Amino acid sequence: MNADDLVADFEFLDNWEDRYRHVIELGKKLPAFPEAERNDTNKVQGCASQVWLISHVKNLPTGTVIEFEGDSDAHIVRGLVAVLLTLVSGRTPKEIMETDILGVFRQIGLEGHLTPQRSNGLRSMVERIRGHARAALAAA
Repeated sequence: MNADDLVADFEFLDNWEDRYRHVIELGKKLPAFPEAERNDTNKVQGCASQVWLISHVKNLPTGTVIEFEGDSDAHIVRGLVAVLLTLVSGRTPKEIMETDILGVFRQIGLEGHLTPQRSNGLRSMVERIRGHARAALAAA
Protein backbone atom coordinates (compact mmCIF):
# COMPACT_ATOMS: atom_id res chain seq x y z
CA MET A 1 0.00 0.00 0.00
CA ASN A 2 1.27 3.49 -0.82
CA ALA A 3 0.06 7.04 -0.15
CA ASP A 4 -2.34 7.00 -3.11
CA ASP A 5 -3.90 3.71 -1.96
CA LEU A 6 -4.22 5.07 1.54
CA VAL A 7 -5.94 8.24 0.33
CA ALA A 8 -8.27 6.19 -1.88
CA ASP A 9 -9.24 3.97 1.07
CA PHE A 10 -10.09 6.99 3.21
CA GLU A 11 -12.10 8.68 0.42
CA PHE A 12 -14.74 5.95 0.79
CA LEU A 13 -15.29 6.82 4.44
CA ASP A 14 -17.98 9.44 4.97
CA ASN A 15 -17.13 10.87 8.36
CA TRP A 16 -14.27 11.21 10.80
CA GLU A 17 -15.62 8.52 13.13
CA ASP A 18 -15.43 5.97 10.30
CA ARG A 19 -11.92 7.21 9.54
CA TYR A 20 -10.89 6.76 13.19
CA ARG A 21 -12.28 3.22 13.12
CA HIS A 22 -10.29 2.52 9.96
CA VAL A 23 -7.12 3.91 11.57
CA ILE A 24 -7.64 1.59 14.55
CA GLU A 25 -8.12 -1.37 12.18
CA LEU A 26 -4.87 -0.49 10.39
CA GLY A 27 -3.12 -0.44 13.76
CA LYS A 28 -4.38 -3.92 14.55
CA LYS A 29 -2.66 -5.16 11.37
CA LEU A 30 0.80 -3.95 12.41
CA PRO A 31 3.25 -6.81 12.88
CA ALA A 32 4.24 -7.62 16.45
CA PHE A 33 6.88 -5.22 17.71
CA PRO A 34 9.96 -6.85 19.26
CA GLU A 35 9.68 -6.71 23.04
CA ALA A 36 13.42 -6.06 23.37
CA GLU A 37 13.01 -2.87 21.32
CA ARG A 38 10.54 -1.32 23.78
CA ASN A 39 13.18 0.81 25.42
CA ASP A 40 14.00 4.47 26.02
CA THR A 41 16.26 4.65 22.96
CA ASN A 42 13.40 3.72 20.64
CA LYS A 43 10.69 5.60 22.50
CA VAL A 44 9.43 8.69 20.73
CA GLN A 45 9.58 11.69 23.05
CA GLY A 46 6.73 14.18 22.85
CA CYS A 47 3.94 11.62 22.61
CA ALA A 48 1.34 11.40 25.36
CA SER A 49 1.04 7.67 24.65
CA GLN A 50 3.99 5.33 24.56
CA VAL A 51 5.33 5.07 21.01
CA TRP A 52 8.36 3.15 19.80
CA LEU A 53 9.96 3.35 16.36
CA ILE A 54 12.95 1.51 14.92
CA SER A 55 14.46 1.56 11.48
CA HIS A 56 16.48 -0.81 9.34
CA VAL A 57 18.61 0.62 6.54
CA LYS A 58 18.79 -1.81 3.65
CA ASN A 59 21.23 -1.46 0.80
CA LEU A 60 19.53 -3.02 -2.19
CA PRO A 61 20.82 -3.25 -5.76
CA THR A 62 18.32 -0.52 -6.64
CA GLY A 63 19.48 1.76 -3.82
CA THR A 64 19.19 2.32 -0.10
CA VAL A 65 15.79 2.08 1.55
CA ILE A 66 14.68 2.34 5.15
CA GLU A 67 12.18 -0.05 6.65
CA PHE A 68 10.44 0.97 9.86
CA GLU A 69 8.73 -0.88 12.66
CA GLY A 70 6.59 0.80 15.26
CA ASP A 71 4.06 0.33 18.00
CA SER A 72 2.06 2.17 20.63
CA ASP A 73 0.19 1.28 23.79
CA ALA A 74 -2.90 3.24 22.58
CA HIS A 75 -5.18 1.90 19.82
CA ILE A 76 -5.66 5.13 17.88
CA VAL A 77 -1.97 6.03 18.12
CA ARG A 78 -1.02 2.53 16.98
CA GLY A 79 -3.21 3.20 13.97
CA LEU A 80 -1.46 6.52 13.33
CA VAL A 81 1.84 4.63 13.46
CA ALA A 82 0.45 2.21 10.86
CA VAL A 83 -0.51 5.11 8.58
CA LEU A 84 2.95 6.66 8.99
CA LEU A 85 4.71 3.40 8.23
CA THR A 86 2.57 2.96 5.12
CA LEU A 87 3.83 6.33 3.91
CA VAL A 88 7.54 5.86 4.63
CA SER A 89 8.61 2.26 5.16
CA GLY A 90 10.53 0.76 2.25
CA ARG A 91 11.28 4.16 0.72
CA THR A 92 14.60 5.83 0.05
CA PRO A 93 15.80 8.44 2.53
CA LYS A 94 15.32 11.12 -0.15
CA GLU A 95 11.72 10.01 -0.79
CA ILE A 96 11.01 10.12 2.94
CA MET A 97 12.37 13.65 3.21
CA GLU A 98 10.29 14.76 0.20
CA THR A 99 7.03 13.20 1.41
CA ASP A 100 4.55 15.71 2.85
CA ILE A 101 3.45 13.37 5.62
CA LEU A 102 1.30 15.88 7.46
CA GLY A 103 -0.21 16.89 4.11
CA VAL A 104 -1.37 13.31 3.60
CA PHE A 105 -2.94 13.35 7.08
CA ARG A 106 -4.79 16.53 6.06
CA GLN A 107 -5.83 14.96 2.76
CA ILE A 108 -7.33 11.89 4.43
CA GLY A 109 -9.18 14.05 6.92
CA LEU A 110 -7.38 13.05 10.10
CA GLU A 111 -5.13 15.94 11.03
CA GLY A 112 -8.00 18.30 11.87
CA HIS A 113 -9.60 15.71 14.16
CA LEU A 114 -6.61 14.89 16.31
CA THR A 115 -6.41 16.27 19.83
CA PRO A 116 -3.56 18.75 20.40
CA GLN A 117 -1.65 16.03 22.30
CA ARG A 118 -2.02 13.56 19.42
CA SER A 119 -1.05 16.25 16.90
CA ASN A 120 2.11 16.96 18.89
CA GLY A 121 2.81 13.25 19.11
CA LEU A 122 2.30 12.85 15.36
CA ARG A 123 4.78 15.66 14.70
CA SER A 124 7.26 13.98 17.06
CA MET A 125 6.90 10.70 15.18
CA VAL A 126 7.39 12.46 11.82
CA GLU A 127 10.49 14.21 13.13
CA ARG A 128 11.91 10.91 14.42
CA ILE A 129 11.32 9.30 11.01
CA ARG A 130 12.93 12.25 9.22
CA GLY A 131 15.87 11.98 11.64
CA HIS A 132 16.42 8.38 10.55
CA ALA A 133 16.24 9.49 6.91
CA ARG A 134 18.73 12.35 7.51
CA ALA A 135 21.13 9.94 9.21
CA ALA A 136 20.90 7.50 6.28
CA LEU A 137 21.54 10.34 3.80
CA ALA A 138 24.57 11.50 5.80
CA ALA A 139 25.97 7.96 5.88
CA ALA A 140 25.63 7.54 2.11
